[in-house]
Amino acid sequence: MGITTRRISNRKPSESMKVIVIFFVGSVFGLIIGISLPTKSITKLNLQSNLTCIQNKDTGNDSISSLQDQLSNDTSKIWVPTNPRGAERLPLGIVNSQSDFYLRRLWGIPSEDLTTKPKYLVAFTVGYQQRMNIDANVKKFSENFTILLFHYDGRTTEWDEFEWSKKAIHVSAHKQTKWWYAKRFLHPDIVAPYDYIFLWDEDLGVENFNAEEYLKIVRKHGLEISQPGLDSAKKVCWNMTRRRDNSEVHKETQEKPGKCKYPTLPPCAAFVEIMAPVFSRDAWRCVWHMIQNEFVHGWGLDFAFRRCVEPAHEKIGVVDAQWVVHQGIPSLGNQGKAQTEGNQTKTAARAVKERCGMEWRMFQSRLTNAEKGYYRSKGIDYSNLVVHN
Repeated sequence: MGITTRRISNRKPSESMKVIVIFFVGSVFGLIIGISLPTKSITKLNLQSNLTCIQNKDTGNDSISSLQDQLSNDTSKIWVPTNPRGAERLPLGIVNSQSDFYLRRLWGIPSEDLTTKPKYLVAFTVGYQQRMNIDANVKKFSENFTILLFHYDGRTTEWDEFEWSKKAIHVSAHKQTKWWYAKRFLHPDIVAPYDYIFLWDEDLGVENFNAEEYLKIVRKHGLEISQPGLDSAKKVCWNMTRRRDNSEVHKETQEKPGKCKYPTLPPCAAFVEIMAPVFSRDAWRCVWHMIQNEFVHGWGLDFAFRRCVEPAHEKIGVVDAQWVVHQGIPSLGNQGKAQTEGNQTKTAARAVKERCGMEWRMFQSRLTNAEKGYYRSKGIDYSNLVVHN
């Protein structure tokens, strides 16, 4: 047993030396091979990858602004910058940016749907209680007119007692006003087929009015914004809209002392009321954009209509030869809600009237600030201009 142990221990140093030699030779051999092969740095690969990510991130930030350039340079992609916003990717031949209120069939060939295309539009904001008066109004408008009723009381189907109602367009929303409807349903691209747009209240007497004759006079005098002369069961608010005897059209008036500091500006010229205005297609495109989305009564708009035509004191006028009677029915005030503040209670009509005045003041402020901002950006002294008066 002792002899065997001595032999094993004698061999251990020799075997260890062999292992060391083999390890050393292998390391040298591996180093030689490594030096002789092409090198590629892992660090370099990772750096290039990171740079690519950074590059892509920077490109992403500019992708929106450069989209048009990319599409313009790539002839295989459609990009038509003159198309309406949002439709740039469509070819011109398929873009149909306008619509109308023409009723169409559910069958047959589309091109054969319409036997006639009305050239004018008349829109009334109505409640069912005034149906007889609206019936009398509609009968003053020929087949050349599309009839559009905005229903503030939600009652629409009852109107089918009138034959014309079955061909009319009915839009219903509870307790909304003419200008609320106009902003949402009379977009210029929707009413583009119509030469003139009548935007009327429901309480107008039309015994002495004919729409076709009215438009003949409007064209004759080059009026872009107009209204019929006004007789009223109540006091007329403005002399400008009062009907004149022995006159076809008038475009200016005399008001109370101090009201006509600038004779070519409202309320002494370039002015019609919001009660029964008539707009040309081009004038309405401008007026629609001026209507503030959250304002519903339209007070103050009539003083600003002049900004949509030039020269306003020549293209805005009142047609005396075709006149209406303002009946002054307080239907709109009845749609309001009484308000209680402390110990005081406001009637529904009073609350509505206060909102009207508030909107007028807010509109004037917005318009003045917008004009100041524009002229300031052009380096023009706003105080020397009369546009804000």
